Amino acid sequence: MTASVPPVQPGEGRPSDAAHWARPVSKLKVSDVPVGAINLNVEGREVVGPLQGFGQMWQNTFRVRLNGVTVSPAEVIRAWKENIASFQPSDNHFYPSLAGVKPGEVVFIDTRLPVLPGLPGILPFASGVMVLYADDECFTVMTPEGFPEAGWNTFSAYVEDECAVAQVQSIVRANDPIYEIGLRFMGGARKQEQTWTYVLTALAAHFGVAGQVQVHKTCLDPQLQWSQAKNVWHNAGIRTTLYILAAPLRWVGKLFKR
Repeated sequence: MTASVPPVQPGEGRPSDAAHWARPVSKLKVSDVPVGAINLNVEGREVVGPLQGFGQMWQNTFRVRLNGVTVSPAEVIRAWKENIASFQPSDNHFYPSLAGVKPGEVVFIDTRLPVLPGLPGILPFASGVMVLYADDECFTVMTPEGFPEAGWNTFSAYVEDECAVAQVQSIVRANDPIYEIGLRFMGGARKQEQTWTYVLTALAAHFGVAGQVQVHKTCLDPQLQWSQAKNVWHNAGIRTTLYILAAPLRWVGKLFKR
């Protein structure tokens, strides 16, 4: 078996990787907003990890083997970075910055969250994630305040048994009590699983492979962090809904300014 070095995880800094890490920031600042993206629930938000979340902490791993093709981990990650938006399902809209998937850059996200199991998402949601780490064989994004989950997702590729494997692995908690309810009982966790299965299937199809996605979920901490219940103040789903409902008022305000 030939296997690459496991992808780096947040907090596992190596001196030689310094250029691949985002510079420390206290709050997110957006220098440019891609066409179609909404700079809502991103600017001025702090990035948060599992320690700052509310719900149970989970490690979720989704992986697909690229059987039958000769492709290096670097080729897989390059394709993933270049097509991060087009590999998403139709109701997920990703807007990387003009610089692309690079340390410190923001990927804006516009989607709809489910409110009932088995039904399409209906709750509008606009936010984004920061690219925390990026090299030739993996990249990691970290969530801001108000995002459904507090933590990070690592997108990686490696070789196992002479076959390239693409993987998404997250270590996260629901950010607040509302999101915890949504993930557990309203179909949020199911939608997440469907999303990453779709993304990995699309990535495999890019290389001409009909991949079978494997899913592994492990609860690392079943406890709720009630001290973080206050995170509901930044809930991006609620804030996005209020923003949309207030659109007529903003339009009237612009008329008066004219």
